[in-house]
Amino acid sequence: MKNIYLEKIEYYKILNIISNYCKTEKAKKDFSNLKPMNNSKNIQKALDEVTEATSLLFRKGDLPILELKNIEEIILNLKNQNFLSISSLLDITKLLTTSRLLKEYYFENPLNQTDSLTNYFDHLYTNIGIEDKIKKAIIDENTIDDKASPELNTIRQKQRNIQKDVSSKLQSLLSSKYLQEPIVTIRSGRFVVPVKIEYMQEIKGLVHDTSSSGSTVFIEPMSVFELNNTLADLKNKEQIEIEKILQKLSSLFFEITNELENTYNLVGIIDFIFAKAKYSKENDCVSPTINNKKQINLIGAKHPLISKNEVVPISLEIGSSYSTLLITGPNTGGKTVTLKTVGLLTAMALSGIHIPAKEKSSIYCFDNIFVDIGDEQNILENLSTFSSHMKNIINILNNSTSESLVLIDELGSGTDPVEGSSLAISILEELKLQNTITLSTTHYQELKEYALITEGVQNASCEFDLETLSPTYRLLMGVPGKSNAFAISKKLGLSDHVLKRAESKITENTAKIEDLLKEVYDQKVLLEKQNEEISANNKQIKQYKEKLEKEYSNFETNKKEYIQKAKQEARQILFDAKEEANEIIKEMTLSSNAKELNKSKKKIDEKIANIDSFSEEEKYDEIKIEDIIPETEVFVPKFSKNGKILSYPNRNGKFSIQIGSLKTTLSISQVTKARKNQNKKEIPTKKSTFSPKKVDTELNIIGLNIEESLPLVDKFLDNASLAHLETVRIVHGKGSGALGKGIQNYLKTHPHSKDFRYGTFGEGEMGVTIVTLK
Repeated sequence: MKNIYLEKIEYYKILNIISNYCKTEKAKKDFSNLKPMNNSKNIQKALDEVTEATSLLFRKGDLPILELKNIEEIILNLKNQNFLSISSLLDITKLLTTSRLLKEYYFENPLNQTDSLTNYFDHLYTNIGIEDKIKKAIIDENTIDDKASPELNTIRQKQRNIQKDVSSKLQSLLSSKYLQEPIVTIRSGRFVVPVKIEYMQEIKGLVHDTSSSGSTVFIEPMSVFELNNTLADLKNKEQIEIEKILQKLSSLFFEITNELENTYNLVGIIDFIFAKAKYSKENDCVSPTINNKKQINLIGAKHPLISKNEVVPISLEIGSSYSTLLITGPNTGGKTVTLKTVGLLTAMALSGIHIPAKEKSSIYCFDNIFVDIGDEQNILENLSTFSSHMKNIINILNNSTSESLVLIDELGSGTDPVEGSSLAISILEELKLQNTITLSTTHYQELKEYALITEGVQNASCEFDLETLSPTYRLLMGVPGKSNAFAISKKLGLSDHVLKRAESKITENTAKIEDLLKEVYDQKVLLEKQNEEISANNKQIKQYKEKLEKEYSNFETNKKEYIQKAKQEARQILFDAKEEANEIIKEMTLSSNAKELNKSKKKIDEKIANIDSFSEEEKYDEIKIEDIIPETEVFVPKFSKNGKILSYPNRNGKFSIQIGSLKTTLSISQVTKARKNQNKKEIPTKKSTFSPKKVDTELNIIGLNIEESLPLVDKFLDNASLAHLETVRIVHGKGSGALGKGIQNYLKTHPHSKDFRYGTFGEGEMGVTIVTLK
């Protein structure tokens, strides 16, 4: 595409804006050479790359790319195995650092990434070893670190020692009246003192310099002459050693010049893509669809060079049922801006740049964009003469194809209106015959009529507000615009008799056509407003629908939660009733026969366990009889809790289980496999407020089995803890020892048990367990 056409649609202004986002010289250079492409696959690939880059900017923030100079000359020196300067070494190392940072940025947390950019980042060369060596050896572009080599460190240490000696020898002179200032300075690499011109004979030494005023001479005293010589010799040795160090550091890069060159190009490409992405992100751009139907469909498109606060979006479609669009309307009404918006956004899309428009905007891959814009509105340059205008049109007719996009501003203007309109229609006919997509602006009435009656040609107009006498810049498709000359003149104060005289000179046919156009225009404006209202109403209806659907969804969710909560509360009531029953029974053991009471308790357990006051919807994992093992966790659906098995099943298949602080007896049909984290979400168990009137320090359970004993032991320890006792005795007898062992196994997990032991001689020995409470 010719530069002159791209300049007229301000393409290079956009490239200049985007290039300012670049950090590398290569990327900036790539933008200066960027042109619209005519291969749809390449265009789509470029757009996809920008899309992924934009997504990364939103998810990961700005690209960690350092400012990089053009290092092509540095790479050439490395290929020739020339050693580099300090600044060049820093520049090439900065490339390695940038490459490493970019790889970390891209491959760290690679969520939802496509393959558009992976190849670029994957082939970046990194070498942290070389990076570290350079950074340790070089402080800045003027300074090599002392530790870059042992020899350099030794030389510089000697220099510092000599500098101290020089300073020491000159110290006595600093208070002398002969000096202009009490300082030691350097001239020609040698230490000197500033002596007043009138006293220069008083200090023996060599004069190295004179001040600009001539009042001061800089003398090197003889006392430091030899030290300065030694220092100068060390400076020479230092420079030789620095050159050796630079050669050694440069050699690190000799074997990887190809990798460095490739990485430099890749970093430039990445920077180029992300500059486009930054522009897209900051200007609310989208990736247009590249269609194969030779259509342009712009939705809410904005001219990117007009301020966001002032630009009016346009929607425009061409190519489906017509190939020629004629845009009419008053001057300064936005016709030329519309042409430039279409041309510029098309060129941007074909260059792989996102466009400021809404989603689903679509552009065809044109082979060329031809432009004839005279700029009477001073957007680029002064209005062309008719001859230069026609010369450009002739060039367009000779070079455009059916795959081209043609944009012509004020077609046929600059000459006699009758001849100009006829010529304009003929030019449009020629472009239509070769099926070229054409957009043109005009003032001519004849062209409006031509568009009304010609198939494949469509009218459009830029709206004008007669009340404010200003354009709205809104584009109305399908209707021709009016010049509004009479209406504007009347609004400005032109007398009625002058207007009537002007109206009388219009032919009857012309007047009828004008009236017809006015009616069509007014109807179109009305329809546009109605469509806007309908669109707004549809949007509101959609919002209400989404809100209702959300509320219904919340209701359904909450309904399940409420039912589940009710079930849990029902379980809690049962659980609390169970605990209260236990409390009553345990309290009664202080004065009743333990065996009889425990029999009653077992009956209550069985009745409560069989209560089913609500339906269960959940599905549970069944458990086998061989899985009923002490210390194993199971889930108890009736209480919606996990519990711990305390005993093996007896002959009736019953076993003891602890659920929280509750101990009870269940059968295998009443438990399932344990559920993870089940107890963490339990409704807190109601705490007992029972306060015993009398607290014993000893519990006798001789004659009971372990199942009967555990509830009594639990209550006994609860009471003892509430009474703040330190130790208690549980008398279980010696017998076979099974009861004692069972009690002590239980004490291992009891919340009130700190420690326990069998009794010693005189305490009951193996027939008694002494418990220390927490």
